[in-house]
Amino acid sequence: MSDRKLYRTMVFDSSRWDGFELRPGDIIISTPPKSGTTWTQMLCAMLIFDGAEFPASMDNMSPWLDMNTRSRDEVFSILEAQSHRRFIKTHTPLDGLPLDPQVTYVVVGRDPRDVAVSFEHHVANMNFETLIATRGAAVGNDDLDEFPPPPPPSDDPVERMRLFVEGDGFITTFDSVVGHLRDAWERRDEPNVALFHYRDYQDDLPSELQRLASVLGVELDAERARALAEEAGLGKMRARAEELAPDTGHNHWHDTAGFFRSGGRGEWADRFTEELAARYGERVGEFAGGDAQFAAWLHDGRRAGEVDLPR
Repeated sequence: MSDRKLYRTMVFDSSRWDGFELRPGDIIISTPPKSGTTWTQMLCAMLIFDGAEFPASMDNMSPWLDMNTRSRDEVFSILEAQSHRRFIKTHTPLDGLPLDPQVTYVVVGRDPRDVAVSFEHHVANMNFETLIATRGAAVGNDDLDEFPPPPPPSDDPVERMRLFVEGDGFITTFDSVVGHLRDAWERRDEPNVALFHYRDYQDDLPSELQRLASVLGVELDAERARALAEEAGLGKMRARAEELAPDTGHNHWHDTAGFFRSGGRGEWADRFTEELAARYGERVGEFAGGDAQFAAWLHDGRRAGEVDLPR
């Protein structure tokens, strides 16, 4: 892996990128969980296929390369067989990925507090028994002792948020989310790295789709952007959940349509005491290091945060 950082959980293993042959024009979508990954895959797919009709399920068009529910050989074969422009999903930060100047890296952020709430619902919707069985068939489960199951979640939403803020949660924590985004932020001036934000998608999806098209070198006028953005609305994507949700072939969801949950902004508000809010501010400061622009973008995106980003 040379100097790449290793990211490894029960669910994914960034060393699976070893030996993968990137192609000029590849797109790697690198996001923390519950930060608009599938939404961004949908936007890329519409730009690549010039519409909302696709030749395969999202999971096969844009596989999560480092997820342990399919063998690496299987995922490599899927991607090697593709003749369209490839767009690959990962939750590995850029410092854990092979970096190639001919590849575009799209990183999407979201307010970490919204991520915490969304991830709780995500975990509640997962069928862990099926997930572990699928993992065993794909990569074996001999190493599961390295990943002890998390304790039952507290009944107190404030305590659950405290665990997230302190980095003591299950897989997705404040540290993993903000560390991922801080690393990308520091690379934002690189010509093949582009930062997007969940709130910007919510506030003006057609404009963000045009911005993504510009990043990818795809021509897209405003009228076409508005038409495509309608196809990427939550309701329409939920109606196509069997086609668009991740890993649908393995029955990992209690409710597949529930993957596209209609969570809004600020659901975390009643999960913060005054003390926890102060601690959260301290933790943001640890990662921001006095960079007010990063903190503004982290929570509000480039529009509401009035943050200028390249392209």
